[in-house]
Amino acid sequence: MSKQTAESGTARGKIKVGLVGLGRAGWGMHRGEIGEHSRLFTIVAACDPIKERREKLATETGCRTYRTIEPLIADPAVELVDIASRSPEHVPHALAALKAGKHVLLEKPIALSYKEACLLKAAVNRSKGQLFIRHNRRFEPGFQHVREIIDSGLLGDVHTIKLCRNGFQRRQDWQTITACGGGQLLNWGPHLVDHALRLIDAPIKNLWSHLNLVAAAGDAEDHVRIILTGENERSVEIQISGGTALSEPVYTLHGTRGSLISEGNTFKLRYLSPSQKLKRLRPRKASPPLGTGFGGSEKLRWIEKTLPIKPRLKVNTSSIWKYLHKSLRRGEPFPITLEQSLAVMEIISKVKTGTRFDG
Repeated sequence: MSKQTAESGTARGKIKVGLVGLGRAGWGMHRGEIGEHSRLFTIVAACDPIKERREKLATETGCRTYRTIEPLIADPAVELVDIASRSPEHVPHALAALKAGKHVLLEKPIALSYKEACLLKAAVNRSKGQLFIRHNRRFEPGFQHVREIIDSGLLGDVHTIKLCRNGFQRRQDWQTITACGGGQLLNWGPHLVDHALRLIDAPIKNLWSHLNLVAAAGDAEDHVRIILTGENERSVEIQISGGTALSEPVYTLHGTRGSLISEGNTFKLRYLSPSQKLKRLRPRKASPPLGTGFGGSEKLRWIEKTLPIKPRLKVNTSSIWKYLHKSLRRGEPFPITLEQSLAVMEIISKVKTGTRFDG
């Protein structure tokens, strides 16, 4: 049974949130998502070094505000410390909140390196509070639907997957600076590495990667390519780029019986008829008759279909808050474990180590 299940399992009412950081993540995402789930959560406190942001949130929600995190952690009304500060502050802020026995929701990246991330595991073991990781893209409809299609066997044994998030951005904000925890590896990287590990569904045996700086300012990478191969021989290629002017499908899958690509809000599939049984092929050393080409005489019955991206599991990226509430109030397991998040950071650290972007 998880920590504080006796208290949280019987407690009723909204979970009281202390929001740390009122920037693009805290203000632009967390604040709105908490409002969307206002039946389950309420912001009772927030902190940010910028006075105007604090005053605006206080006017909007009536919450208490602080300039720094220390008084927010000490606020007895705060049950959950929601950390959406800048990336280099994630671990120090999480460690402070856990030391005080608070529950913590931690925005990605959970750390700047795998070594730093491991500090969180030790802190959780010592704390009365629980640590929840906000890998909210785990609940993205496209990712959920892709998993359903793989599990259905419609494409046969899926052997190759490509995940892309491309665009052309001449960025110059703090996320282009290595010392600030910038770069696409720590921006989109945690989401797509998490997807890759879930889709490979096997221990990783090979890793290849290449990082580059193409269009952004600063000294952090804005073009990332990673290829992971599992012990089951399934490979996933990740491409994250701020330097590509033409887009590619977000999802590409190839299997022994068909393929899939994403096009906007739809999947385009081409696969063999499920009723077609494939005979075992045997290689022949003899020269084939003239005019027979390179294939055999077998007639393949292909089906082409376009499906809306609409998984059976009705979720979106803000659904993570529902799972968080169920875990804190009912003691149900949270679907994103710290071990899974540590595995993500281990891959990211391996990719970056030894490159010119290794800060």
